[in-house]
Amino acid sequence: MTDTSGTGARAPQTTGERYRERLYVTWYWWPLPLIAAGLLAAEIHMGYPGVRAWLPYLVIVPLALLLIVKSGRTKVAVEDGELRVADAHLPLEFVGEVEVFGAKDKRRVLGPNLDPAAFMLHRGWVGPLVRVQVTDPADPTPYWVFSTRRPEELAAILRGNSTA
Repeated sequence: MTDTSGTGARAPQTTGERYRERLYVTWYWWPLPLIAAGLLAAEIHMGYPGVRAWLPYLVIVPLALLLIVKSGRTKVAVEDGELRVADAHLPLEFVGEVEVFGAKDKRRVLGPNLDPAAFMLHRGWVGPLVRVQVTDPADPTPYWVFSTRRPEELAAILRGNSTA
């Protein structure tokens, strides 16, 4: 399904999927790395003829594009009875308290108050964060902190599941 809301998230499908989004890199984060790649390639070129004139541009600029695209492939989903964030997954039966933090609270949540054993997936181009307590006694991870563009919707789904 396609995204018509402009949030980079897809509408749920009928395969046990209740929430799904991809944390795409927003368009205004693209120019700076591309300009930096162009400047680095120009620095290597430095006016010399031959291979050194075009090879840096051929290698560095596509590499910068690849890194930007790869950074935006992170998925957040609630499907098949699990919360999935990137490659990590947490069964919904072990989801405890769910808290939503806005962009202004990021520093407090990710700063000195962050437990070193916590699972964290932060994307700087995504404002809000969600913190999910892990209730599995066998799991050493106390909670997950991760970025999402639709935190209230995700929190409602997780809270609804934990009360069910």
